Amino acid sequence: MKFFKIKLFKYLIPLLCLVVCTFISFSFMFSSCKERTSEEIGQAETLIEEPSTAQIQKSPALYQMIGEMIILGFKGTEINSSSKIVEDINEYYIGGVILFDFDVPSKSFPRNIENPWQTKKLIKDLKKLTRSDLFIAVDAEGGYVNRLKAEYGFIKIESPQVMGESDPQNTFLKASLLGIELDDLGFNLNFAPVVDVNINKDNPIIGGLERSFSDDPVRVYEHAGFFMDAMHKYNIITTIKHFPGHGSSTEDSHIGLTDITDTYNEKIELFPYKKLIEDNKTDMIMTAHVINTNIDPDNPATLSSIFLKDILKSRLNYVGVIVSDDMQMEAITNYFGFEESIIKAINAGCNLLIYSNNNQEYEDDIAQRVVETIKKAVKEGKITEEEIINSYNKIRKLKEDYGIY
Repeated sequence: MKFFKIKLFKYLIPLLCLVVCTFISFSFMFSSCKERTSEEIGQAETLIEEPSTAQIQKSPALYQMIGEMIILGFKGTEINSSSKIVEDINEYYIGGVILFDFDVPSKSFPRNIENPWQTKKLIKDLKKLTRSDLFIAVDAEGGYVNRLKAEYGFIKIESPQVMGESDPQNTFLKASLLGIELDDLGFNLNFAPVVDVNINKDNPIIGGLERSFSDDPVRVYEHAGFFMDAMHKYNIITTIKHFPGHGSSTEDSHIGLTDITDTYNEKIELFPYKKLIEDNKTDMIMTAHVINTNIDPDNPATLSSIFLKDILKSRLNYVGVIVSDDMQMEAITNYFGFEESIIKAINAGCNLLIYSNNNQEYEDDIAQRVVETIKKAVKEGKITEEEIINSYNKIRKLKEDYGIY
């Protein structure tokens, strides 16, 4: 019996030690697992939160979307980090700029364009000091309306009227030279071609300046299509203008509201738009500051939902970007208030608004005025946020389609 007790005691002590050690080990492991699990849960929660935060940061604020809707003109053949245009683009997220050779307020040359080398550097500096995804726009139709004139060292391009007198394929060859030049300089948006049909050859702003390809709508369509093909070959966005047609007018909308009620021929003048939209070639359509009281008795096309939503979008099935002609032209400023014209244009269907700042007076704070006016109108319910989002999405899609990031 004594031997058994000794034997039991001999084996019991190590067994008890083993149990105690095992208990301590499990306690330690449980504690560690608990801590690790809490840590991992914390990490998981962080991982869940981070994409949400990143997503919020990537989603543009309303004022950023508003800025994307503006194309701005400015003074200067060279810029630096303290230039007003650089500050405006960076502060208000302006979507693009338009360059000119002639400065109307001072009635002098140059404004932005002096020669090819200077222009290329100006564009490069703009992108470097602001954003690389800007629209860099110019009016380069050829002939009289071409900011890149041969006398400054640029390639000479015939007027649309002259091009329209030859085979449409020749228009492609001539416009290709322009496309190469625009691409090399850094432009990505050409406010051309004009698809106004030359109904009134004495028209001071279209026929008188040889801006129309022809008085035949079929030839206008054909030549404009080849012109656009040439631009697209060199990754230049095109803009057909001036919707719904400026070719029959007897007046210049730069200096007053142009009434086409008695001269407009809808079947002829809408034909180029209809065909180019059907061909899926149209990047942008620019509105005209013309009024036809038979269609809309109160508003020019730029401010008319009848023209832009009912006719252009619904009837012609256009889904792309609509850009206003210059909102500072007297056809707008003489008849509509600053805030009123902006609200009407956006509600009518304009996605992009041009403020060239190249009329009678130069407005140093024009970018701020436009952005603040739109923000105020949204806040007051005069423009819906959906209109802003819709415009922003269309503009961003067009930029992405052309690799403008």
